[in-house]
Amino acid sequence: MPHFRSLALGALIFAVAGFADVDSDIRDLQLQKETLQGEIQKLNAQISATDSMLKADDKRFKTLQERFLADSERRKAEIDSLNSKIKNVASQLQEERSKQARAKNRSENVKAKRKALSLALVAISKQLEAQIEQTIPWEREARLDRAKALSRDLESGNASAEEGFSRLKALIAEEIKFGDEVAIIHSPLTRKNGELINAQILRIGNQWMVYGDDNGTVYGALVRKMENGNISYEWNENLNLQERSAVKFALDVKQAKKPPQMVTLPVSLSIVGRN
Repeated sequence: MPHFRSLALGALIFAVAGFADVDSDIRDLQLQKETLQGEIQKLNAQISATDSMLKADDKRFKTLQERFLADSERRKAEIDSLNSKIKNVASQLQEERSKQARAKNRSENVKAKRKALSLALVAISKQLEAQIEQTIPWEREARLDRAKALSRDLESGNASAEEGFSRLKALIAEEIKFGDEVAIIHSPLTRKNGELINAQILRIGNQWMVYGDDNGTVYGALVRKMENGNISYEWNENLNLQERSAVKFALDVKQAKKPPQMVTLPVSLSIVGRN
């Protein structure tokens, strides 16, 4: 019996000790549970915060994406507008280049026409020079100098086609007037024999040129001669009585020594009358 009691008491003591260990384990487990729950709550809070951040990031992404798409559309529209403007400017530039090319062609055509006109005016001026050189010696050098000056200016480009035409027109008008007018001058004259006398020289157009001295004793008429293709002029002083009288009468009428009236000179007194 005493032995049985000892065993029972030992078993009871062992059971009490076992219960004490289980209770300690339970408390440890509860502490671990509370720790784990705290960590779980922290993780849940972190997850919630992360979800909020993700939602905010997603919202920002969507906002940025919308802005990007809107900006892309705006830039695409701007690029299309710029391309359209560039095409318009290129079209205008091409049109302007075409206009400039046409203007250049017109300018070159005008230059070519002006050059051709200048060459034609030079040719006419040269012809006028040749004609003046063959006319009677009445202010011939001055008339010839004006024609030569015009030819030089046209050939050197110092005179435009318009100016050359105007000057040539004036020269031709002068020559026409020269061929129509009647003029008289008092001037020293060298006779055919070399004698120098004072004379009244009468010119009727470019067909008659006669003279008489102050004493009324010497008369002459200019005649044209052709030698080896060259034209020259000299005084014919071998006039008959009728021709001398006709010259004297014409000089008196022109100098108002006789009443104004129609004067007829013999054809033989013209520059070609005796040829």
